[in-house]
Amino acid sequence: MLMPPLRTIAFNKPHGVLPSFTDPDGRKTLADYIDLPGVYAAGRLDLDSEGLLLLTSDGRLAHYITDPQHKLAKVYLVQIERVPKEEVLRQLREGVMLNGKITKPAEVRLLPDDPQLPDRPVPIRFRKNVPTAWVEMTLREGLNRQVRRMTASVGHPTLRLVRVAVGPIVLGGIQPGEWRDLTSSEIEQIYSAVRK
Repeated sequence: MLMPPLRTIAFNKPHGVLPSFTDPDGRKTLADYIDLPGVYAAGRLDLDSEGLLLLTSDGRLAHYITDPQHKLAKVYLVQIERVPKEEVLRQLREGVMLNGKITKPAEVRLLPDDPQLPDRPVPIRFRKNVPTAWVEMTLREGLNRQVRRMTASVGHPTLRLVRVAVGPIVLGGIQPGEWRDLTSSEIEQIYSAVRK
């Protein structure tokens, strides 16, 4: 019997969508947007986070994307409360204490301008007296809710979180709720981006 061809897609997960295909509580899931048998999310993107989620029917590729030993970079645009001082950015870069362990070094930079992103269906709460800032964070480990926990630990809670890249794959022009197939060349780029 012929096996169906392997399929890998890039999906722009909207805010408020569970990164699974079922939910006993009836919330929106991947099944509301993707009707492809056999593909599963390679990694997590929380209910309240948005952006690039890779789904694949290729177990080997899923392992490469999700296993922290491969150190595949994941890039996030993060809106935080208050403008961080350089010392705070340095702390995030060097690692912060989460559950008794220091996070691995991250690349963190303060963005000079707000990124051009589609509006979120649920607006960010606006407080006149609390300015916000956007930072770009690149992580090579995948702890649960890591970005949110890191920014909270340095006194700058995350308000909005959008993943814009997984390794060499970028969100680009994929609109929230839309997806596209990855090319074989892009899949090769994922394998070659993995650090030995």
